[in-house]
Amino acid sequence: MLRGHQTWVFQNRPAIISTGVSGGPFEANGNLADDFDILHKDLWMEQDSYEKAHRILIEDAIEVALKKGNLAKEDVQFLIAGDLINQITPTSFAARTVQIPYLGIFSACSTSAEGLALASFLINYQGAKYILTGASSHNAAAERQFRYPTEYGAQKPPTAQWTVTGAGVALLTNEASLAGNHPVTTSATIGRVVDMGLTDPFNMGGAMAPAAVDTITAHFRDMQRDPSYYDLIVTGDLGKIGYRVALDLLQSSGLDIKEDQYKDCGIMIYRDDQPVQSGASGAASSATVMYGHLLNEMKKGVYKRILFVATGALLSPLTYQQNESIPCIAHAVSIEMP
Repeated sequence: MLRGHQTWVFQNRPAIISTGVSGGPFEANGNLADDFDILHKDLWMEQDSYEKAHRILIEDAIEVALKKGNLAKEDVQFLIAGDLINQITPTSFAARTVQIPYLGIFSACSTSAEGLALASFLINYQGAKYILTGASSHNAAAERQFRYPTEYGAQKPPTAQWTVTGAGVALLTNEASLAGNHPVTTSATIGRVVDMGLTDPFNMGGAMAPAAVDTITAHFRDMQRDPSYYDLIVTGDLGKIGYRVALDLLQSSGLDIKEDQYKDCGIMIYRDDQPVQSGASGAASSATVMYGHLLNEMKKGVYKRILFVATGALLSPLTYQQNESIPCIAHAVSIEMP
């Protein structure tokens, strides 16, 4: 089960039998709009706060995943999920609504991969028959917590990124009769915290890139596998700045990863003419792109093997105010078509 120092191998190959992906109005104008199940017309979503709207995104994604999986919420043993806001309260309040036994997790923008790794571990060891896992973020809620309220119209530098409004949820099972020809998780590499001393909250991509590279190199070391094994290696939300840093670090570390083999969710989700500076960020960046667009592409036969590496910056408003640097982490899950 444990391979090398920090990688789990899932011999029973848990299957992702359905997903649910929701988004906001900005995502509706992006590159991947067709891969969302639900797109809201405004950021409020008929709620009286952005945090409550955030909860709606999660509830929508869960409802869609259950419907597509032909299951009731009572059939699911656990919900493993998290977000960025105030002790993950949007996710916790969504869990209050759906009433599925709940494990709340926080790993910043790497929460999607952490949840997928933990869900796969539980499914692999028959700790559950069905698990929902996912992550979410809301642009206006995250901006006012970590930077400035959007109402201020604060100017941002070119290194800044745009927090995705959305939620992505996956439904996993070990039920062979339902697994069919669905994507399966085959391994997960748990990352370690990497802190290069960066302190700029408007350059998350640059801060997170070394953590992504650390986890990717650990994965290939533990698995004793060449990068050519994967059709695609995708990071979570490094954006244009972090992507170039990560690519340079990967190549200097001796891994033969070609530029056309490596993509970043933070670059993929929005169009070039959308005002997102360096690209997308937020826990929903990797969750929506992976559980929406990329799994759809796998089912079409575009990709057979993907190494999914979600990245996260583990700062808070308090640590920033106390002049701390930005510790970062990345977790990797390999997803394959059977």
